[in-house]
Amino acid sequence: MSVDVPVIETDRLILRGPRLEDLDPLCGFYAEERSKFVGGPLDRGEVWRLLLRSAGHWQLRGYGVWHVTLRDSGALIGHAGILHHIEWPEPELGYGIFAPHEGKGLAHEAAEAARDAAARLFGLTRLISLVDPLNDRSRALALRLGAHHEGEEEIFGQTLHVYRHPEQRGAA
Repeated sequence: MSVDVPVIETDRLILRGPRLEDLDPLCGFYAEERSKFVGGPLDRGEVWRLLLRSAGHWQLRGYGVWHVTLRDSGALIGHAGILHHIEWPEPELGYGIFAPHEGKGLAHEAAEAARDAAARLFGLTRLISLVDPLNDRSRALALRLGAHHEGEEEIFGQTLHVYRHPEQRGAA
C-alpha cells in the first residue's frame, strides 16, 4: 500500500508528506511544553506512533497533514493540513510551526496553502479549525485566515472553539 502525497510549494515553504527522518525534529517539538495544544508533550515512542498515524491518515482518508519544510534548507519546521479523526465533527484545518520559526508569517503561509490545496485537490471547501481556548496564537491565525468563531465542540473531554473558514473554491 502506498499513497502519493501531493507536494505544495509556496514562496518560502514546501509542504510534503511525512517521512521517517521527521522523527527527530518532531521529538524536539513534542518534548516542549508548548506542544500541549496538539497532544503533547510526548515521549519518543508516542511521537513515533503520531508519525505513523499521520502517514496512515493519508492512506485511509486520501488527504492529511503535510510536513512543512523551509524551501531554502529543507528543514522541517511544522505541519499544516487536514485532519478528520473519527471523533471530529468534520474535516479540520490544523497547523503548527516550531517555536524558532514563529512570528515570521510561516504558519499563515503554510495554513493558507494547505487550505487552498484541500479545496483544489480534495474538494474540501468548507473547513473548521478546532482551537483550545487558551491557544492565543492558533486563534489569532484562524482569524487572520478569515475564519470566524462558530461555537464549541467537546472532544476527548476538552471543550474546543470551532472556527469556520471561508468557503474556498474547489476543483474547476
